Amino acid sequence: MRVRRDPFRDVIARQLDLFTDDESDGLLADVRDLERRYTRTDRDDAEEAYGDYVDAVDAVKDALADMRNQFGATLDEDRAEEYEHAFEDAARRRWRWLR
Repeated sequence: MRVRRDPFRDVIARQLDLFTDDESDGLLADVRDLERRYTRTDRDDAEEAYGDYVDAVDAVKDALADMRNQFGATLDEDRAEEYEHAFEDAARRRWRWLR
């Protein structure tokens, strides 16, 4: 049985690498810092710290969705749906906290 190779694997890997390079000191650093703050905070401040962390994760999700949608708009509908699923899977594998 022949396993079908993901036709978007290379382009998605390059997109996620570019995002990592562009946001390593921005959105991704915010997530790391806020997660660290949440895990180290005392019980009284935990709810607020967690909310800040979730907001940072949501900002990354939004930025990735923009990247995904811009490229997906160049594809026909069926290919765009396949690409979207592949992109989401790859992003979640790279950053487990996106789940």
